[in-house]
Amino acid sequence: MKNKPIVSVIITKPETIFEDVRTILKSSYFNSEIKKEFDTILKINTSWQHYYPACSTTPWQLESIIKYLLSEKYNNIISAHNGTVVVDPHEGAINNKLTPVEKKYNIQSVFLDSPQVKWVDYTPKNKFIVLDKIFPKGIQIPDLFFNKNIIHLPTMKTHVFTGITGAMKNAFGGLLNYNRHWTHSVIHETLVDLLMIQKEIHPGIFSITDGTFAGDGPGPRAMRWHQKNMLLASSDQVAIDAVAAKIMGFDPMEIKFIRMANDLGLGVGEINNIQIEGEDISKLNWKFSKNENTFASFGQKLIYWGPLKKLENVLLRSQIAPWAFWASNIYHNLYWRNLVGKPRIKKAMKTSWGKLFKSY
Repeated sequence: MKNKPIVSVIITKPETIFEDVRTILKSSYFNSEIKKEFDTILKINTSWQHYYPACSTTPWQLESIIKYLLSEKYNNIISAHNGTVVVDPHEGAINNKLTPVEKKYNIQSVFLDSPQVKWVDYTPKNKFIVLDKIFPKGIQIPDLFFNKNIIHLPTMKTHVFTGITGAMKNAFGGLLNYNRHWTHSVIHETLVDLLMIQKEIHPGIFSITDGTFAGDGPGPRAMRWHQKNMLLASSDQVAIDAVAAKIMGFDPMEIKFIRMANDLGLGVGEINNIQIEGEDISKLNWKFSKNENTFASFGQKLIYWGPLKKLENVLLRSQIAPWAFWASNIYHNLYWRNLVGKPRIKKAMKTSWGKLFKSY
């Protein structure tokens, strides 16, 4: 295969994180993809308004890319925070210590749930797979995103609905508004549609995936964290997710959204057709699990793909839908976080990355 996409992989540590990010950006030809004549959006991943290792964009991940962009004379850098029906991004920016980084470098911070953000009708240049069926009246995306570079800042983790979550899934929280949960039953197809949109509206797309802490199990929140000290970078959103999947222990082409995007030519999901720079990952297998559920996700799957499918519109798209949001909040924020999450966070804070987190 000609012109294999490059995914750069490096093992890092807190003492060298900034220089290591510079190294993987250079080796993955960042400056060729992200042109200086365009504004650049840093798409934050906020999977939870509370801090939990591997769950959301890390402060060192954000600071590293900001420092690089400023050193390379990029102008008009904007960080964009997504909100959901179950996650408060304003609280998340503070608890995940992203706000101090933005203030330190005087970076414009935009919350996509803000009334100041204009959402506009979008007509795709290519035919959607599913979004036109889920939203027959059309979709809206942030006007802010048009004609700007975008750099995704996901973490390496598994996910109860998509197997893994990374660069492609990170667009889910930016390009679709609060009714995005309507797409969960066709989430893989949705992620492919969103990648198509990105290729139509962004002059440059890039991702830096943080695996300093990596999440295993029923992600994106109720996971077991592992200190893995790893960073990935690429301009190919399919390829970087494929490499992350391979490292975590999965066949990338068995993950539906990766296979679909590969088959449609939106990126490369076949490991043998990806040029991997830096670390040798050929023997890596973290043996992560992507088939676990929380109590909340088990119930959701009954609605999306199980015996309650016929009730999906009533349960999740009608006036009674808030029951699901309350159920998720009660489970994750009250039960799991207090009884399971906090003891795990306490242990994480004793690691080198935990100590760095506390320093922000």
